[in-house]
Amino acid sequence: MKSTLSTLACTCFLFFTFKSSAQHVPAPAGTQTQPILIKGATAHLGNGEAIENSMVAFDQGKITFVGSATVKRGFPNHREIAADGKHLYPGFIAPNTTLGLNEIGAISATRDYDEIGSVNPNIRSIVAYNTDSEVIPTVRSMGVLMAETTPQGGRISGTSSIVQLDAWNWEDASYAMDYAIHMNWPSVTSFNFRERRVSRNDKYAEQVQEIEAYFQLAEAYNQKDKVATTNLRFEAMNGLFDGSKRIFIHANDVAAMQEAVLTMEKFNLTPIIVGGRDSWMITNFLKEHNVAVVIRSTQSLPRRVDADIDQPFKTPAMLQDAGLLWCFEHEGYWQQRNIAFQAGQAVGFGLAYEDAIQALTSNTAKIMGIDQTVGTIETGKDATLFISEGDVLDMRTSKVTNAFIQGREINLDNKQEMLYRKFQQKYKQR
Repeated sequence: MKSTLSTLACTCFLFFTFKSSAQHVPAPAGTQTQPILIKGATAHLGNGEAIENSMVAFDQGKITFVGSATVKRGFPNHREIAADGKHLYPGFIAPNTTLGLNEIGAISATRDYDEIGSVNPNIRSIVAYNTDSEVIPTVRSMGVLMAETTPQGGRISGTSSIVQLDAWNWEDASYAMDYAIHMNWPSVTSFNFRERRVSRNDKYAEQVQEIEAYFQLAEAYNQKDKVATTNLRFEAMNGLFDGSKRIFIHANDVAAMQEAVLTMEKFNLTPIIVGGRDSWMITNFLKEHNVAVVIRSTQSLPRRVDADIDQPFKTPAMLQDAGLLWCFEHEGYWQQRNIAFQAGQAVGFGLAYEDAIQALTSNTAKIMGIDQTVGTIETGKDATLFISEGDVLDMRTSKVTNAFIQGREINLDNKQEMLYRKFQQKYKQR
């Protein structure tokens, strides 16, 4: 009886929590109905170039003109947005997130990013994506307009999808569905919490052999024209072997990254490394094998005792100088709002400003395979972009005033802004 009452109480709490949550999530914007011209802003195109005093026009969700405001050309019937002194950027893309899969970290019923079992390539994160999450509006108000919703846990976590962050449901949100499988590569070392020390993982070789054996079975299964019994896990792996899916491998140690790359080459696969803490040590190897890197948060401490204390801040510039394809990531879900400030931090440690913008936009789009339609401000691409009053990489000046996803001007209000206004009134009344 006591258990029943506890369950009922928890259910009621969650019901009223989510009922009130929906009130803080603005309704998605409607389809673009009028051409729009943004004039006067410094346009950071996302390809390494910037145009001061620019003009950018878009209609029916697509960019129709990009150039200087000094060009003598008329834009009849366009709604003009004066952006003098402001900055225009492509929408930022957040990779490897649990955004929309996690609402309240302390309440397990609101966490839907991890599945029971170790090998789950058939798990689809997109079907669990919650467009009514209160966290999403707080993230997009910082210029993050697209994200990769990614499963976590186990050896093979599942399949990720790319979403745009203004939609009624997961079907509308989906931009690239089930496009990548995520694997957590075993670490060469392990941390013993009881003894508070790092020790060698004695099972590492065995774990790598298990991975290779599983891929051999999956490849053999998908080479058959007809199978007697359908295996959903192997079916999900089929996309890797026919090229329709990508493989993201989460690894940080030098040995783990190298072995992951070499193991995948046996199956004619080129992985994308996620995490890449020590990637700065093997840039030549990664370049030689054409491996892209989604680097872990710069706002962290180095794990290697012999590394410089500021190594995480310097890693982006080192990858850029090596000519690698790479992008920023920020682990978690609500933390995505700060991904631009990681890039700003890297700029302070040698990364060129426009390269930092690329690592938030076009580089991410290339790694995800969606660069033909998004990632840069370019004629013919989606009008997914935003305006900031100041430098968006600097928390002191970043203030997003307008944002568009596929030409639709989205509502930038969110629960945090509502609470700010609420308590501002409280102290005004006093």
